[in-house]
Amino acid sequence: MEREIQLKRVYRHFKGLYYWVSEIGIDSETEEELVIYKQLYAPFKTYVRPLDMFMSEVDREKYPDVKQKYRFELCEGKKL
Repeated sequence: MEREIQLKRVYRHFKGLYYWVSEIGIDSETEEELVIYKQLYAPFKTYVRPLDMFMSEVDREKYPDVKQKYRFELCEGKKL
């Protein structure tokens, strides 16, 4: 079953920091879907990342001790 991203929600990065996902954008050249998200800590930068990468599993070879399964996981009930 494929995971679906939820907009206007808080996600936790596998390294422990939190981000607010605002929307999905489309790359005008490639038509690739991009997640637009903002840090919930100073300096509150806004980022874009390919949707597939955002929803991907953590690389266990590179990060063997990480407990979280996915790169970003939804924080249930947290909405801004």
